Amino acid sequence: MIKSYIQENQQRFLDELFELLRIPSISADASFKYEVHKAAEYIQEKLIAAGADNVQLFPTPGFPIVYGEKIIDPKLPTVLVYGHYDVQPAVPLELWDSPPFEPEIRKTAIHPEGAIFARGACDDKGQVYMHVKAFEYMMAKHQMHCNVKFMIEGEEEVGSSNLGSFCIANKELLKADVVLISDTSMIANDVPSIDSGLRGLSYVEVEVTGPNRDLHSGVYGGAVANPINILAKMIASMHDENNHITIPGFYDAVQELTANERAELNKAPFELDAYQKDLEIDAVWGEKGYNTLERTGIRPTLDCNGIWGGYTGEGSKTVLPSKAFAKISMRLVPNQVSDEITALFKKHFESIAPAGVKVVVKPHHGGEPVVTPIDSVAYKAAEAAMETTFGKKPVPTRGGGSIPIVALFEKELGLKSVLFGFGLDSDALHSPNEHYGVFNYLKGIETIPYFFENFAKLKQ
Repeated sequence: MIKSYIQENQQRFLDELFELLRIPSISADASFKYEVHKAAEYIQEKLIAAGADNVQLFPTPGFPIVYGEKIIDPKLPTVLVYGHYDVQPAVPLELWDSPPFEPEIRKTAIHPEGAIFARGACDDKGQVYMHVKAFEYMMAKHQMHCNVKFMIEGEEEVGSSNLGSFCIANKELLKADVVLISDTSMIANDVPSIDSGLRGLSYVEVEVTGPNRDLHSGVYGGAVANPINILAKMIASMHDENNHITIPGFYDAVQELTANERAELNKAPFELDAYQKDLEIDAVWGEKGYNTLERTGIRPTLDCNGIWGGYTGEGSKTVLPSKAFAKISMRLVPNQVSDEITALFKKHFESIAPAGVKVVVKPHHGGEPVVTPIDSVAYKAAEAAMETTFGKKPVPTRGGGSIPIVALFEKELGLKSVLFGFGLDSDALHSPNEHYGVFNYLKGIETIPYFFENFAKLKQ
């Protein structure tokens, strides 16, 4: 029944998602404040149209949280669906093959049926909207087997700074049995998987200041410390010859997996040649002693996400800059604590600054690593749902990304989460030409109702 409903409404489902994708809801850029609110209002409107009750926008000091619910029977289990309607900035715009907020469908080698190219297509508007349309189906065909609550926020891409206080203030409203999140990926369209863990995050910005003004590089070069040169050396020193992070104490709390646990992790299908071909690289890189799956799933990392200073315009300008900046992220694994890692980074980075420059470390946001159980009722409900629609049992995997609110939900609401993502790692999340397969979008709509049905049966 669900397949025929999707076929009958496929074009409408795509058209509605395209309307949402045309809204540039970039939470990191204050100039898009109106558009972020507009995206919240769109989600609100569509939840109401699908049959949700008590749909409202909860204001926060930042952007509103969209809430809606359908309580068909208080005695039945309740699923809290979480997602976000904000997106990453689209710059650099010149690297997009089509405008980032003018969605279009193009065929690719991985998505021969077509993929939706737009900022937010996969992260997370396309995956959020699967839940809205799955809910629409369950309501229209009287297939609601559980109660459902929606909590869709607009600040995930900037650290979800107001979500914690919202959860604390609304514990009764958010009372549920499990959180269902579609903001992760699968291994492949023919290899379904469910993330059973996520890395944490510590994100900082650093500023290196030398002279009190920009200087002529001919007059002063070689005599005054160049903040860009200094910053580059400092960042380079953060890894040793084995790509091991050099911050003292950084690995002290890292949870090491046993040989058996590593063997289980490496049962996930992975083709190194295909991985390198997709990225157009001739070799992988990372911490010595670990393979690619382990480096991206169970090991902590430190990466420079952006670096700038001096003159970057067209032509030449021989300037010795006064300042240089960088943004740095550290992905964390179980037992590491984001605030502690941020403090370790700050202490170390300031300690290695040479004379002649001043260093400031500005913490941005962070989150804790999590591991979710694969023997829970909720996980088994998701596993069975994917087996029904994909025709094979999904593989449990460890995700390399971070969703800080997963740990928050467990701490403040006492709820475990199921990471029910349908994107692919190759979908260019946070990059130019982000996309989401039409197959994946529709398959998510098809699969979600089976999760609700399975969860209700297993909870009996």
